[in-house]
Amino acid sequence: MKIQLLTYTSDAIYEPCTEENIELTSERKGIPAKLVFKVLKDSGYPMYEGQAVTLKINGTGVFYGYIFTKNRDKEQRITYTCYDQLRYFKNKDTYVYTGLTASSLIQMICEDFGLKVGNVSDTGYVIPQRIESNKTLFDIVQNALDLTMVNTNSLYCLYDSYGSITLSNVSDMKVPMVIDSETGQNFDYQSSIDEQTYNKIKLTYDNKTTGKREVYIAQDSNNMNQWGILQYFDTLQEGENGAEKVNQLLSYYDKKSRKLTIKDAWGDVRVRAGTSLIISLKLGDISVNNFMLCEKVTHKFGNNLHTMDLTLIGGEFIA
Repeated sequence: MKIQLLTYTSDAIYEPCTEENIELTSERKGIPAKLVFKVLKDSGYPMYEGQAVTLKINGTGVFYGYIFTKNRDKEQRITYTCYDQLRYFKNKDTYVYTGLTASSLIQMICEDFGLKVGNVSDTGYVIPQRIESNKTLFDIVQNALDLTMVNTNSLYCLYDSYGSITLSNVSDMKVPMVIDSETGQNFDYQSSIDEQTYNKIKLTYDNKTTGKREVYIAQDSNNMNQWGILQYFDTLQEGENGAEKVNQLLSYYDKKSRKLTIKDAWGDVRVRAGTSLIISLKLGDISVNNFMLCEKVTHKFGNNLHTMDLTLIGGEFIA
């Protein structure tokens, strides 16, 4: 396995000698990809915040980002934490827009903040009107993607593909590989109604024309008797179909959440948050033998060994 970690200045390229593992972590939404590595202090070549960093594995570019944090210990070992362009989606702003798709919104935001854009899939659904006040760019985009999912049943993933902001339908991000008891060292499986589970959906809309508040409710009485009332509440914006949205949200959230974490599987650089791969495992109360979606992926490179930790959802494993 060939690992090539490079840092760049305006007039030089440097390949630092790393200690211990290099770790690359990606999450499906709301978090930039993070690269962490450790080097001994080299007085001949300063490495500083804002400096560009790339990582290639066997010639394939897997990370392009910038140094954001340096931590130094008494032995003069420095741990560098780098993020890709999505780090700038933590910026806050206000956007008011009408008649845009999530794709168009992403392209507009990237242009406003000087970010390089790659392939942005057409999300299709036109959002009638939206006011996003004092929110992170992550939240603004995620709200648009959530509206798209509710109205089209299509899930999209925003990520940085080696220096280019990219949006892909997760159905186009399948990796043809299998994780089973032979290729994954260990797993942790959790089922819960404590997170992301709702059996009653309540939406309201303040109708300025009539001066009345419209209330939309959908609920599952059987699950309410079994679990108690677990209520999701939100307000509607102008142009949203409350009757349709309330039922779509109930269909999505009215189930147990299940989370599967696999430790130290054989690594594959094609796998990142948002990709899907085949999982074939017996978990006790449920067996899995189908594609599952990677919610979080951590790659570990070192000593000629590449492993990865995966957090997965899919089927009853909901986001």
